[in-house]
Amino acid sequence: MKTPNLQLDSRGRLRHLLTMEGLSRELILSLLDRAAELAEATSGPEKKLPLLTGRTVVNLFFEASTRTRTTFEVAAKRLSADVINLQIAASSTSKGETLLDTLKTMESMQADMFVVRHESSGAAHFFAEHAAPGVAILNAGDGRHAHPTQGLLDMFTIRAHKAPGKADFSGLSVAIVGDVLHSRVARSDIHGLRTLGCTDIRVIAPPPLVPVGIEAMGVRVFHELERGLEGVDVVILLRLQKERMLGAFLPSLSEFHADFGLTRERLARLKPDAVIMHPGPINRGVELEGDLAYDERSLILNQVTYGIAVRMAVMAEILGETAGATGAGA
Repeated sequence: MKTPNLQLDSRGRLRHLLTMEGLSRELILSLLDRAAELAEATSGPEKKLPLLTGRTVVNLFFEASTRTRTTFEVAAKRLSADVINLQIAASSTSKGETLLDTLKTMESMQADMFVVRHESSGAAHFFAEHAAPGVAILNAGDGRHAHPTQGLLDMFTIRAHKAPGKADFSGLSVAIVGDVLHSRVARSDIHGLRTLGCTDIRVIAPPPLVPVGIEAMGVRVFHELERGLEGVDVVILLRLQKERMLGAFLPSLSEFHADFGLTRERLARLKPDAVIMHPGPINRGVELEGDLAYDERSLILNQVTYGIAVRMAVMAEILGETAGATGAGA
């Protein structure tokens, strides 16, 4: 994968957001702080800020995701940007030529930022390498590689509920459960957690769903859910990607739930004040018992709300004229 330094300009400011890997602790905390400011500034009846007036953001989705695209659209509109949504079927021909043609066509429409989602790992990096000066690329998920805004909103969620007022996660135990092999969210969360000082990161999954060598990322691997959940503060459940699962990886969804699904009985393994997270969409009766999504310990709906503020913060950081200002009251 290409160097994450592509994300920063010569002054160390965010130019593109492609991956959590390589982002400094200071930059991550700055983005989380700014997201908190923007959430507060848009909490009243007037939810629009003038930070990106006159800017154009193009949501360029080669892979379907109504939920993610919608939150990016809402975020951009709350910053007063003009938004164009494009759903493009990924071509079976040469990916390089197809992506480059698409990029240059959209640039000719004077777009300022592309929010890119693509099934191929590295697609967002390709866009960033070939983008014209002043055109920003924001990765909304590329293959198994990265989903940095999901990683940031997960860090925001954990910080808000488990480490308020703290600058690091050094005292927390976090378990990531499920389809780690195919998950770009897991990789982004691991990078974010490590950068913010978490030293007890656990990956819990059946052997076929654990990437070879993932221990090198600083995690401990468990193949038994009960052991892995013992005493954790945060459990992040991953969506079981059914379209990639059955046959080669798992015998059945019901067997996965029996062995790795979060149930009320298994909640007893967590710390009493532990929280439950999930990037969505949820497969009810697979990753967790259906009603646990709305349990008092669940932050799943909070994550959706926080995602808008976090994506606003990233867009404002990259495209805004004055870093750190919310524009509230302007």
